[in-house]
Amino acid sequence: MRKQIFGWAFPLLIVVPLLLIDQLLKIYIKLNFTIGERVDIIPGLIEFQFIENDGMAFGWALPGVAGKLLLTSFRLIASVGIGVYLYKLIERKSHTGLLVGISMIWAGAIGNIIDSAVYGRLFSHSGWGTVAHFGMEDGYAPWLMANVVDMFHFTVTWPSWMPSFMAGAEVFPPIWNVADASISIAVIWIILNQKTFFASTSQSSEDA
Repeated sequence: MRKQIFGWAFPLLIVVPLLLIDQLLKIYIKLNFTIGERVDIIPGLIEFQFIENDGMAFGWALPGVAGKLLLTSFRLIASVGIGVYLYKLIERKSHTGLLVGISMIWAGAIGNIIDSAVYGRLFSHSGWGTVAHFGMEDGYAPWLMANVVDMFHFTVTWPSWMPSFMAGAEVFPPIWNVADASISIAVIWIILNQKTFFASTSQSSEDA
């Protein structure tokens, strides 16, 4: 028996909860934290540190207004493409594990699109000493031009016995969100299991 759960119900059971968690946490941070504000989650391991970035995952960005529009447009196109690809995988009765991974990537892509597409109209500006509030009349950016909310920050540092250029430095300095984590975990998951997943997909196509 092929390892798969058919139809859209299974991917949506992954996508919808991830999106809800991602967006509820972003809204909470946006409405309660000032830029740069920190709160320990597990001291010495991970904290909330609120930043907004106008670029890609982990704070990478394309410069200027044109870069911002290009990036948001790319996100939208990529999300549609991922949705179409997921539909085709379902039709091919692909491996359930592959559906899990692609669903997580789709959820992460949509999660960050929501920020960059609509947050600028829904929320006021967040500042170093200013907490944002909800209100379309005070939106801080046009449609498609808002920033992505990031909040998770690993505070683990390399031990002192490491080489001098590493000792005391953060092991993983980027600040990220649930959407970033969902995409990254899914990509690693697919790479580690690609032989199983894509062999199953190839066999499904042949059977069809």
